[in-house]
Amino acid sequence: MGGAGLGVAGLALVPEVRLFAQQVHEFIEGPPVPDVKPEQLSPHVWMVYAKEGFPTQENQGLMASIIFAITQKGVVVLDTGASVQIGQMAIRMIKTVTPKPVIAVFNSHYHGDHWLGNQAFAETYGADLPIHALAHTRDQIAGNEGNLWRSLMERWTNQATLGTKVVAPNKVVEHGQVFDYGDVQIKLHHYGRAHTPSDLCFEIVQDKLTYVGDIAMANRIANMDDGSYPGTFKFYDELKKAAGDQLWLPGHGRGSKDLLDTYGTFMKGIWEPCVRAVKEGIPIDGAKTLVLSDPRVASRAKTMDGFDSNIGKYTSLAYLEAEKEAF
Repeated sequence: MGGAGLGVAGLALVPEVRLFAQQVHEFIEGPPVPDVKPEQLSPHVWMVYAKEGFPTQENQGLMASIIFAITQKGVVVLDTGASVQIGQMAIRMIKTVTPKPVIAVFNSHYHGDHWLGNQAFAETYGADLPIHALAHTRDQIAGNEGNLWRSLMERWTNQATLGTKVVAPNKVVEHGQVFDYGDVQIKLHHYGRAHTPSDLCFEIVQDKLTYVGDIAMANRIANMDDGSYPGTFKFYDELKKAAGDQLWLPGHGRGSKDLLDTYGTFMKGIWEPCVRAVKEGIPIDGAKTLVLSDPRVASRAKTMDGFDSNIGKYTSLAYLEAEKEAF
């Protein structure tokens, strides 16, 4: 039976029409992302830097940095960006500093700005390219979360990321594993829920540099929808104890040796007033007043990306978690 008389809604149910729509979607791609010259951070580690902020049409979703290590055995990439176009740009940039192929990819967590570029690497270096992640991260990307992030990124960038497909990690890793790439060893760290339930940090042992993904940020208020405030502080303590003195490199912003301390101070400026409010029976609106007047928070209010639009929400999440902790 043909599609005549079915109308738009009816046509959408015809298998041939659905297949055609899918093929058109996959054929059309958003524009290329302009090149960003890589910066060398240490003897082995380079960064394709993304300015802090949030995904927009103007930045085409480029708001999380791509990190890569050039090793004796090849290039290892830590997070691949928010689209196939960003991944393609990162590959072009890697080729400007080394002829070595990419031999492995690691995804720090399941938020799409850190892994939607996987597609570009799999298409360039083969479907068998190892893409590593914790099991929970792999499962989230392979499930509904993966397509949700793909759709959100298209919407936020006004279709600039169109053509991006979900390519989930194909290798499951665990806390404490050490990957040996000849002259470089990469040690994996996971200490429970922080930014998400499955954050993975990567210690480049020889360089005393650790890429921390989104558990800390330089000057951007973090998404805590899936996270935990006390879990974050525990993660920081365990990570510092295990890795020692490091250059801590975030997915958003510049790295520093005191990143975990400075961002932890800001986070405690949200958490501790909420704990006090719960103990003293102060309602949530009062907790927000306490947070905004805390000097650890107030000192960053005018300069932190996303502060005004997010501080209320993440104070509410802290208050709810403090209530749960109290009972």
